[in-house]
Amino acid sequence: MKTFKLILLTLLMSACTSSVSELYVIGHRGAMGYETENTLASIEKAVELGVPMIEIDVFKIASGELVVFHDDEVDKLTDGIGPIEAKNLEEVKALTLEGGHRIPTLIEVLDALDKRTSLNIELKGSNTADDSVRIVRAYIAEHGYNADKFVFSSFKWEELDRVRELDEQFDIAVLTGEDPLDAISKAQELNAIAINPWYKRVTAENVQAIHEAGFKVFTYTVNEPEDIALMREYKVDGIFCNYPDRALAQ
Repeated sequence: MKTFKLILLTLLMSACTSSVSELYVIGHRGAMGYETENTLASIEKAVELGVPMIEIDVFKIASGELVVFHDDEVDKLTDGIGPIEAKNLEEVKALTLEGGHRIPTLIEVLDALDKRTSLNIELKGSNTADDSVRIVRAYIAEHGYNADKFVFSSFKWEELDRVRELDEQFDIAVLTGEDPLDAISKAQELNAIAINPWYKRVTAENVQAIHEAGFKVFTYTVNEPEDIALMREYKVDGIFCNYPDRALAQ
C-alpha cells in the first residue's frame, strides 16, 4: 500500500509540474531594476543573475555609430538634452547617465558580453538594421559568436523587413503593443520565430492561437510575481523582466 501511495504521489507531482510552463527569462535592458538600463553595469548584473538572454535597444547617431539607449531624447536619463540620434559619438560619450554610467556602443556591449548570453537587439531607431546586421556578422566571423545567439526585434517593422532582406539566417521577433494576433501575418511574412506582445494584451487564447500559427510568445515587461505567475499560466514561452531573478526563482 505504501508503495502504491508513493507511486500515486509521484504521478500527481509530475502532472502538476508538467502543467506549469517553463519560462525563458530575458533580462530587460540588462537588469534595469538593479542598474541603470542599457549600461554595461546593467548587462553585467543580468549575466550575474543567470539569464539566458539579454535585451538591449539601439539607435544610430549622427556620426554613424550604433549606441545602446532606449529613449528618443537623452533628457530623462542623462545630464544632457536633445534627441539621441542628433548627437555624434563624442557628444554621446560626454553624457553621464544616472549612477555615473556612460552610454555604450553596440560594439562595446558585444565585447563586454563576450558570448556569455544570447542577445536580443531591439532596433529602436530608424536605419538601424543595416549596421546591426553588419556588426553582428563581424562578431560571428571574427569572435566566435553563433548566429542562433542573436534575435532582432522591433516595433518598426520596416527595420525587420530590412534585416530579413539582408540575411535569412537571423532570428526575428515582431514587437507589438496592440492585439498580438494582428502581428501573425507579419511574422509569417518575415519567417519570424516569435511575436513579442505587451503583457497586458496577452491572454491564454491568443497565446494558443499564436502557438498554433507556429510562433513563440515572449512578452514584455513582466515584473511583479503575480504577473509572472499569470504568464506561466497562459503558457507564454518567455518574458522580458527588469528583475530577472524574480522569474528565475519561481
